[in-house]
Amino acid sequence: MSVKFKLSYLLYPLMLLMAMASIEAFAHGVDSSTRNFLETNSGVQIIPFMYIGAKHMVTGYDHLLFLVGVLFFLHRSRDVLLYVSMFTIGHSVTLMTGVLANVQINAYLIDAIIGLSVVYKGFDNLGGFKHFFGKQPNPKAAVLIFGLFHGFGLATKIQEFQLPGEGLVANLLAFNVGVELGQFMALLFILLTINYWRKHESFNRFAKTTNTALMSAGFMLVGMQLTGYFIN
Repeated sequence: MSVKFKLSYLLYPLMLLMAMASIEAFAHGVDSSTRNFLETNSGVQIIPFMYIGAKHMVTGYDHLLFLVGVLFFLHRSRDVLLYVSMFTIGHSVTLMTGVLANVQINAYLIDAIIGLSVVYKGFDNLGGFKHFFGKQPNPKAAVLIFGLFHGFGLATKIQEFQLPGEGLVANLLAFNVGVELGQFMALLFILLTINYWRKHESFNRFAKTTNTALMSAGFMLVGMQLTGYFIN
């Protein structure tokens, strides 16, 4: 198998990992050490919350799949910066307000919507809206709106631990900064991979297959979350 052919499958291991993970893992689950820290935390803990935020973003398959879809056909650095900024603004606003205003949303349902955002972006990249409806939704507005839902997904997990009021704002800001650092690291890898692949003929040849797989992963995530909702 040639190197060019292999490049078309760089994104598939991520989707395979998602398929093998349990339903609970996709409700923004956390490992035991992180859970213990959040449950016993008190006062301002800047560095730990930054680390948790970065780790959560880097291991958040739903966030990463959506970003892959958003960046897939972006060529100019200005466009990348604009779309990433829209997504960042969206999830930062709802992360902070969701926790501070105690906005309660079922974690499974919000994660199902996040999965739907992955479906949307794959469908959009395939030209599905123009083909079936004759018009494409505003892509910038869509990224901002789905960013709001992604932020609520982060907020629902934080709310599970009923963090003490002392140092809450500072800890949330640190967590959000960590999320942005994690997002930057993930974006760097995604952009390097896509830009390298774009130089090869296989990019155009397998773009449809990749975005179809992206949609499939999104549908899988939606189904897993809805199953978790009805079971629990």
